[in-house]
Amino acid sequence: MSPLLLIVLAGASLLIVFGAGIALVTGGSRGNVDKRLEQFVGATEVVDVVEEIEADRGDDLADRLDTALSGRGFFAPTKERIAKADVKLRVSEYIVLVILSSLGVALLAYLLLNRNVILALIGALVGLQIPKFYISYAANRRMRAFDNQLSDTLNLWVNALRSGYSVLQGMEAIATELPPPVSREFERVVQEVRLGLGLEEALANMYRRVPSEDLDLIITAVNIQREVGGNLAEILDTISFTIRERVRIKGEIRTLTAQGRISGWVVGLLPLGLAGVLYAINGEYMSQLWMKDKPWVLEPYLPCGWLVVGTGLFMMLMGILAIRKIVDIEV
Repeated sequence: MSPLLLIVLAGASLLIVFGAGIALVTGGSRGNVDKRLEQFVGATEVVDVVEEIEADRGDDLADRLDTALSGRGFFAPTKERIAKADVKLRVSEYIVLVILSSLGVALLAYLLLNRNVILALIGALVGLQIPKFYISYAANRRMRAFDNQLSDTLNLWVNALRSGYSVLQGMEAIATELPPPVSREFERVVQEVRLGLGLEEALANMYRRVPSEDLDLIITAVNIQREVGGNLAEILDTISFTIRERVRIKGEIRTLTAQGRISGWVVGLLPLGLAGVLYAINGEYMSQLWMKDKPWVLEPYLPCGWLVVGTGLFMMLMGILAIRKIVDIEV
């Protein structure tokens, strides 16, 4: 068995043992119902009666790992990213997924690319970014879907208010009649209010999960109307027209900049793909780029191949950033 495979298996075993140890040492006395309520109302302490009912029920492994990791600096940002993407993962499960992705890509690169340790390390770094990329992609896709549904949401809300519904009843109609993700978010707002949270705080929680500029306008209008009064239906109708025009303009911009965005992907992926094909055809020839051998730029520390690879990667990065800056038009 190869040394790298032994290292991978040993690392996975240590990870399992370490996680089980944390779960056994840091078991909490709070029940699962407390944490479900905390997800809705955003409070650190929930009803004490539930603790007595759930005293005999322990947390599962993922809950205990989350409790152990909750004091770490990366916990809150990671949890926020997962919430924005609406992915059914705990932070501990996400971390395990990242580690498994890194090990899997590293092992795949090692087995397929002539058992090169350097390429396996590069594959491990790439594997670390795959779950993060998926979470970001899911969050952006969900944000676009939410923004596209806001116009219909406001139309339904305005009609409900003009029919005599209250603000909360209008939200209930949205949660019932419209598809996700907008229905899910408004349903969570209604649930939080029913659990005792104020409407302003519930709307603020929704904005943290879906940080949309259009949603910020709606929340501001609702909060002002609750404080000073006014015709909320007319205000929301005006905001709905603004949102429809903004969505239309954004769609036109995405159509006009599609070629530029595809060019960015080509600039970023084509050199890497071509390098992989050349390495698969003639690995010995391509490996001269990263071997610490002559010709030297700064003997014996900096070979010429390292400078070529570094310069190429830097120019690719600058090209990608320049293209993204050109096609990123703010409306």
